[in-house]
Amino acid sequence: MVNAATKAQTAIAAYVNAYEEIEREIAGQTKEQLRWKATPASWSVTEVFAHLVDHSIVVSFRIREILAGSAVRLPAFDQDAWVTGQKSNEEDVAHIAAAAHSLVAYNARLLARLTDEEWAGAGVNAKGDKVAIAEIIPAFVAHVERHLGQIRRIKEQAADRKDVV
Repeated sequence: MVNAATKAQTAIAAYVNAYEEIEREIAGQTKEQLRWKATPASWSVTEVFAHLVDHSIVVSFRIREILAGSAVRLPAFDQDAWVTGQKSNEEDVAHIAAAAHSLVAYNARLLARLTDEEWAGAGVNAKGDKVAIAEIIPAFVAHVERHLGQIRRIKEQAADRKDVV
């Protein structure tokens, strides 16, 4: 049987490495390829990556609310409004990657300091469900993996276009 400390270490390692596959997937892509959108309402690769950093910010806040013993509901966010409002497609992916790594590294150091009891600490999400830190981190990694698939689909669509260099 795997103990709580081993589960936490495994979760932290997956969390720290969550962005590596995305960075491999986008390596060598031009700025135009990274910013290409199938439709005005769809996201580009750059916007997907920016969304994941936004999600990191929200996860960071949720963890800290739980650790603070807050009774308020953990926040949700309007992902499309965030991406549009901050003009994510105009950002350089190198800056997005730097922000991603900084947030993950900072949170990983915090997570490594937590006791088993703190890992089990929970809050109530916007849907009214109880969610523990031990669930938030693997859910974040799975979220990144789902968006990796989205990035691959966007790249395939862009590759089929002759006007995207």
